[in-house]
Amino acid sequence: MNWQALFNRRMLICIFTGFASGLPLYFLINLLPAWLRTEGVDLKAIGLFALIQLPYTWKFIWSPLMDRFSLPLGRRRGWMLATQVGLIASLAGFAAFQPQQDIWSIAVLAVAVAFFSASQDIVLDAYRREILPDAELGLGNSIHINAYRLASLIPGSLSLILADHLPWPTVFWITALFMLPGLLMTLTVSEPMLQGAAPRTLREAVVEPFREFIDRAGWQHALLILGFIFLYKLGDSMATALATPFYLDTGFTKSDIGLIAKHAGLWPAVIGGLLGGIWMLKLGINRALWLFGVVQMVTILGFVILDQVGPDKLTLALVISAEALGVGLGSAAFIAFIARATHPLYTATQLALFTSLSAVPRTVINAGTGYLVEALGWTPFFLLCTVLAIPGMLLLVKVAPWHEATSDKTATAH
Repeated sequence: MNWQALFNRRMLICIFTGFASGLPLYFLINLLPAWLRTEGVDLKAIGLFALIQLPYTWKFIWSPLMDRFSLPLGRRRGWMLATQVGLIASLAGFAAFQPQQDIWSIAVLAVAVAFFSASQDIVLDAYRREILPDAELGLGNSIHINAYRLASLIPGSLSLILADHLPWPTVFWITALFMLPGLLMTLTVSEPMLQGAAPRTLREAVVEPFREFIDRAGWQHALLILGFIFLYKLGDSMATALATPFYLDTGFTKSDIGLIAKHAGLWPAVIGGLLGGIWMLKLGINRALWLFGVVQMVTILGFVILDQVGPDKLTLALVISAEALGVGLGSAAFIAFIARATHPLYTATQLALFTSLSAVPRTVINAGTGYLVEALGWTPFFLLCTVLAIPGMLLLVKVAPWHEATSDKTATAH
């Protein structure tokens, strides 16, 4: 194994891209629901707030602009800086509102956070793909995912603990300041070397990424790949959509959630992500998708156990640890699969298309999770999530066969 791949500047950059990318998303899915719930907003409304994340689903629409046009710092760094400044301002903006009086203003501001965050993801994903050689793709993305999950400690742990001791406006300001490391990274890194010519027209930036993907994979296989990207994370995404309200309803305090739930999930997720990246060097992406996907699916059942046991802190820690390990492993293989399916000339647009599709469960479908929980109860809801994880696994037969180390139709053309 080439351990030098673990210790280079590109891996350090992946830490910063992951942290900057994860913080605003976890703000929306952890801190915002907790704020709304503690201020008396009902579960149905909180569930509908998942719709504010629609920019993550539709980001491929404006991603060609980021492939086509450059800002003063460069095609990648310029857009990185613009989106990060927007995120700092919009995250801090929540300090000006109260949920009971300003729910629509809060929704609009949350959409702004999602837009800037999704736009930042477009350019960070493209930047990371362009600086990583193919040999470092799996490991670099695993490190990115680990840092992504580490970012959850801010809105999902530190901010929740602070909210028990400080006013919410102060909490929002402190949380926003944690975007500064990403901004400093943007100012210090170099613009990546462009492999080939950038799109010369907006039409070329829009049309060619889709044409190239379909020509390389074929219509039928392309649709199977897109279906797999949509379904592979559906079960665990739904299961964690209302995780913080679930913990609160089970009887845990905000400090319990901050100290136990988030920290118990941190190191298993980090270990899972790193092991996933290292194991993929031996297993290959295809077999990793099979093995890690099974772990990811089975660990959803831990939420059923927690719902039956009640507010037991040890059970909470064990369940969250197992789920985080499964998601860490599954995400490592999944993101590597997505990156492998892109062409270097159209990195931003193709990655935006694929990651947008993978975000649909977290946005459109998860908007109904509050209604499902109200109708079914927590245990039947988590059992349903487990069943919904199966179709994505079945598609592996076609898109990532066990006996093929690399699928020629999804591999990047260089």
